Amino acid sequence: MALFGTDGIRGLANFDLTAELALDVSVAAAHVLVESSSNRDHRPTAIVGQDSRASGEFLEAAVVAGLTSAGINVFRVGVLPTPAIAHLVAESHADLGVMISASHNPMPDNGIKLFARGGGKLDDAIEARIQARMGEEWKRPTGRGVGRAIIDDTATERYLTHLLASVETPLKDLKIVVDCANGAASNTAPEAYRRAGAEVIAIFNQPDGWNINEDCGSTHLQQLRAAVLKEGADIGIAHDGDADRCLAIDATGNEIDGDHILTILARGFKARGKLKGNTVVATVMSNLGFMHAMRDAGIDVVTVPVGDRYVLENMIANGYSLGGEQSGHVIMRDLANTGDGILTALQLLQEVVRTGKTLQELAATMVRFPQVLINIKDVKKENLHQSTVISAAVQKANETLGDSGRVLLRASGTESLVRVMVEAASDSLAQEIARSLADVVKTELG
Repeated sequence: MALFGTDGIRGLANFDLTAELALDVSVAAAHVLVESSSNRDHRPTAIVGQDSRASGEFLEAAVVAGLTSAGINVFRVGVLPTPAIAHLVAESHADLGVMISASHNPMPDNGIKLFARGGGKLDDAIEARIQARMGEEWKRPTGRGVGRAIIDDTATERYLTHLLASVETPLKDLKIVVDCANGAASNTAPEAYRRAGAEVIAIFNQPDGWNINEDCGSTHLQQLRAAVLKEGADIGIAHDGDADRCLAIDATGNEIDGDHILTILARGFKARGKLKGNTVVATVMSNLGFMHAMRDAGIDVVTVPVGDRYVLENMIANGYSLGGEQSGHVIMRDLANTGDGILTALQLLQEVVRTGKTLQELAATMVRFPQVLINIKDVKKENLHQSTVISAAVQKANETLGDSGRVLLRASGTESLVRVMVEAASDSLAQEIARSLADVVKTELG
């Protein structure tokens, strides 16, 4: 059974994801990545960070113990967004990066994300090698051969400097509300927007170890919407627990999802000659309205499986500069080597200032098709593509929708569930077909 999902290792902290597992993974990762280094003469280094979950404290201790016991010097940067770890790995030429986070998942969960040299996420082959090396016998270094754990108190400022280097147009006269999800962005996001010139009101920026993602952040936009309307703000920005996502609320309370954001950035990039290959990389979950908006703008779209790692892989392979997901993961290769929610927000806010248009006006270039998503839990997701009954039901649904809709069934890469997604010309038709397919999935895989 594969240990790694589409975004690292994830599970219930201290049950699925234990200190012992974290230590074992860290030792195996150290062996695989260091042994593949072209420079064996230097002391290997790693950057280790975490989000604000209480369980991150013992998991970070286990990761640091595993890495240092394998002879790696570890720079501990504390609570920082996931993209900050990717940036710091690249900037410092570290051999490895480790982020302890379960992103948007509820507080009891946690996860381990690994970054290779250069700050990119590990590909499937390397993850398989790491899993294969877990639990093996190995010769442990002693004396001066063991690694050291160093607290790096410069990391936050270095990350902020990186973010602000992307700001070409100051965000003057913009009033924004930022929902930090009581997570890793609680300090860095408000500070970045203030330094960029905006008036900032921060909410859910008081993490206590237990309240991350709790009725807040990018998966719970109701309170951000209320705050934007109450404060008379121009824009609301929502991050998830590790701040690699960005969603928004416009001044009238409309939700601006990742497809809208990608549409706005793609048009802006094209207008400024920065959209390489005249192409955006998106996933199979992108709304049909996004596809139509790109067609109308004369921009090509390449689709890949769900997961920002697959978006990034395609961008690197083909030299594209922009890609992302409906969930708010946006990758801008000329600015960063991974999706970064704060960086995304800064670019989105700059488009508002550059064009002189409101976020609502910019988002209107994409008309969203009604989309219904049903998550079906406690089913045998590994059997999804083996059922002929499910395949026949999907084919019938697609025939009903024709060119004005589509169906997508996929097993989650990070949770034990199957997602049924239906888009149609009307919400009622999408709801009807989605419920029907969900019933078939429950019957066949339950």
